[in-house]
Amino acid sequence: MDSQARVTRAPVYGLVDMNSFYCSCEQAFRPDLQGKAIAVASNNDGNVVSRNAAAKALGVPMGEPVFRLRPLIEAGKLTLFSSNYESYADYSARAMAAVASLVPRATEYSIDECFVTLTGMTNLTVLGMAIRARVLRWTQIPCCVGIGPTLTLAKFCNHLAKQHTFFQGVCNWLDMDEAQRCAWLASQPVQEVWGIGSRIAAKLATMGIDTALQLRDADPRQLRAVFGVVVERTARELAGWPCLQLDDVDPPRQQLVRSRSFGRPVTRIEDLQAAIAHHVASAAEALRRQSSVAGMLAVDIRTNPFRETAPQYHGYDCLGLPAPTADTLVLTQTAMALLRRVYRRGFIFKKAGILISGIEPGGMPRQRDWLSPGDAPERLALLDTMDRINARWGRGTIQVAAAELGEACRMRRDQLSPCYTTRWDALPIAR
Repeated sequence: MDSQARVTRAPVYGLVDMNSFYCSCEQAFRPDLQGKAIAVASNNDGNVVSRNAAAKALGVPMGEPVFRLRPLIEAGKLTLFSSNYESYADYSARAMAAVASLVPRATEYSIDECFVTLTGMTNLTVLGMAIRARVLRWTQIPCCVGIGPTLTLAKFCNHLAKQHTFFQGVCNWLDMDEAQRCAWLASQPVQEVWGIGSRIAAKLATMGIDTALQLRDADPRQLRAVFGVVVERTARELAGWPCLQLDDVDPPRQQLVRSRSFGRPVTRIEDLQAAIAHHVASAAEALRRQSSVAGMLAVDIRTNPFRETAPQYHGYDCLGLPAPTADTLVLTQTAMALLRRVYRRGFIFKKAGILISGIEPGGMPRQRDWLSPGDAPERLALLDTMDRINARWGRGTIQVAAAELGEACRMRRDQLSPCYTTRWDALPIAR
């Protein structure tokens, strides 16, 4: 019986990955950019964080400082956009909804990737094509689909689908015979395998392991002895033995860090307060999204260490919370108190951030403290309403007043595109 027609009872996973996601989002409402080179810059328009195939063909490397690309931009060969995180988040939500409408379970891995469960489904390659078509129809974002019996092989197949037009955007490991599988594994350097970074790849090379095929065929016991269980699991997954589950892909965070460099000099405490309040709101929302609470908060501010002629200062302080919480208002109040303790006049600050730790599941039974009773149901309902409004109308629609105290902390985004899908005043008008 054809492998496409029979029902697969063994675990089968897929990875759906949007192609050049940020660039594709910018192009969705700009048909005039079809086939042209596009790049997206990082915070404060500093470095390239995304570029499409046409930009890669021009030789634009990832991480390239934007100022070095001015000749290409001025010559009209490259279109540069500032990061439009509000739009990208909305496109991501729409794409994930499109994928989830066709599979039993979808687990978001990053803003432009999600793993899906395909166990028990038929005609998997056809299904992969249907996923691509629906994502494109709902969002105008192209994507590729990798399918395999393990999460690592699904990720590997997605890489092949992006790299080779032969697959037409869908690479299904189950369609291949053993000779084809070995050939594709042998064609890819070991660093292309999910979870194998440059340092591990360099160490594997000293053991004579340079390709994905050589990693698959390596002695698992030797890999465990040298690298621990993670690399051993990767090798076993390449061999088709499931060692990871979808719940392992995005476990609850044990620590949250939010920080950002300023696009202009910052000296006033009001500007630092605005930045810290923004970071707290982002981290608190992430806590609530994973149904967690935190017991410790730290604030970090620092000057620019590369300005050697300027006075240097690094302020850091932390505080344990009386009761673990995910309340934006409580966390912001604590952060403001810490900031006042570490702030010093006379310094030009380059960066501010927060760290939240002591994270645990919300709703755990604990000793009640009448002085700090924890989050009241009314406050939780308020925070849930705030999250829903910000999700619907864009992050920052409702925020604490401290986040509006300063202007200098706002990101430099000179090439920001309109938020076509999230703001009424940015809707495109046909002429």
